[in-house]
Amino acid sequence: MHLPLQIDFHEVEHSDAMEAVIREKVEKLGRFASHIMSCRVTVGFVQRHQHRGKLFNVRIDLTLPGTEIVVNRDQPEEIYVAIRDAFDHAARKLEDHVRKMRGDVKTHDTERRRQANT
Repeated sequence: MHLPLQIDFHEVEHSDAMEAVIREKVEKLGRFASHIMSCRVTVGFVQRHQHRGKLFNVRIDLTLPGTEIVVNRDQPEEIYVAIRDAFDHAARKLEDHVRKMRGDVKTHDTERRRQANT
């Protein structure tokens, strides 16, 4: 499946290898949930006045019918580790959403009533 994908780099030098890793991770998300409409990934360097080294930010915005899943992670590690961790978190959130949409997750009575009224 080919998803509409947008990759942005802020304060981080663009690299073809990094873009290839991101595209591979997005394709895995697309195989996991085929109803993803679009994906935007932003990789950046967070400027803070700390003496702990570089802090990388990876933000993933997934647009699905009726909802959006957003993952925004700051990691003080190597940038590829930050990308991996952000996509792992996005996969968990997407998996929870898919389970909920299939009805595999129990919902409370008030939540069911709210969904029935919409």
